[in-house]
Amino acid sequence: MIVSEISGPAKQRPTLLVIDDEAGPRDALKVILRPYYNIQAAESASAAIDVLNSQPIDLITLDQRLPDRRGLDLLRDIKHLHDDVEVIIITGYGSVASAMEGLRHGAAGYLLKPFNVTELLSLVNQTLERKKRLDFLRHFIKTSTDLWGSEAEGAQAWKELLTGYQAIGKPALDDASGSESMPNLLLPLLSDLLEAKDRQLLNHCSRVSLYATLLANRIHLTLAEQKSLALGAFLHDIGKIGPETYPFAEDEIARTGESGGNRHHPEQGAKLLLPLELPAEVGQIIEYHHERWDGSGYPYGLQGKGIPPLARIVCLAQSFDHLIVERPGRTPLSIDDACQYMLSHAGTHFDPKFTELFALVIQECRASLPAMALATSPTDRSDS
Repeated sequence: MIVSEISGPAKQRPTLLVIDDEAGPRDALKVILRPYYNIQAAESASAAIDVLNSQPIDLITLDQRLPDRRGLDLLRDIKHLHDDVEVIIITGYGSVASAMEGLRHGAAGYLLKPFNVTELLSLVNQTLERKKRLDFLRHFIKTSTDLWGSEAEGAQAWKELLTGYQAIGKPALDDASGSESMPNLLLPLLSDLLEAKDRQLLNHCSRVSLYATLLANRIHLTLAEQKSLALGAFLHDIGKIGPETYPFAEDEIARTGESGGNRHHPEQGAKLLLPLELPAEVGQIIEYHHERWDGSGYPYGLQGKGIPPLARIVCLAQSFDHLIVERPGRTPLSIDDACQYMLSHAGTHFDPKFTELFALVIQECRASLPAMALATSPTDRSDS
């Protein structure tokens, strides 16, 4: 633990908000945390919102049961209105399902009462370190225009980004340029970049990487292709961290044939990652994952086998995820209905052979999909 390093003047300390309707646990948390952090407390969801709207808060400890709202409902509002505030759920009424739901909606951690004090302090400190990284990245992608400039400007911007990220406590990443291990070394940064933009964007990219990997296990791909597919699927929407992006909750499938929206994010993403010298297949996935089998996709209107096969796989995986995940203003489809929708568009939107195989694989794995998709990252096949 390094909590002692941040026990300085009160103005320099992070501010934590303890939300718990029971005085005993609320006071216990205040006693444990006060030596290291500035502490605010609230006994209800409404009181917590008042605190959040009146002063900066760095981290929240959140009970799941509150007198006026479910803790998980409050969590969703917090992450929607104050996405830079970190949340740790601490509850005596936990379950695997509620833990998964909390993490899916942006909680940084989950502890059961009675908790171990050392474990609590360690989790809080790790979460605050994570917040430093995400805050740095949020500021960088909002203020750096060079990331989206010429290749030379982009390379210099990446160097500055890597240096700053490393200074916050991450391992040296820029010494691996051009090496075979570079994607694995960069993965924490790339993952944090997605989350810094939008936690739901990170979740979507993680699930798409999982679905693409499931299909990859059924076709003949080389080891290098499998690695590129997992990484490219995870990074397929990396262009959305850039300027002129639209809210991730919009239904991209419905917008594919319409004007408006950020139809440039595939090109933006491929250009963004050029200085990192990732495998060419990764860039192809990012740039072509919205192309359609019949040529009606974007950005280039490629069709049929003119679309690289790995991009065709990711097109399926990301479309499936858009169909089954709940988003504001849209009711998700069941797995069966989503598969039927995709099969009905085989030969128009999607590669017909890949679509049939994808639907088969999804049906075979359907029982484990929610758990498997929760916190997926690109599959590391280095030991395969």
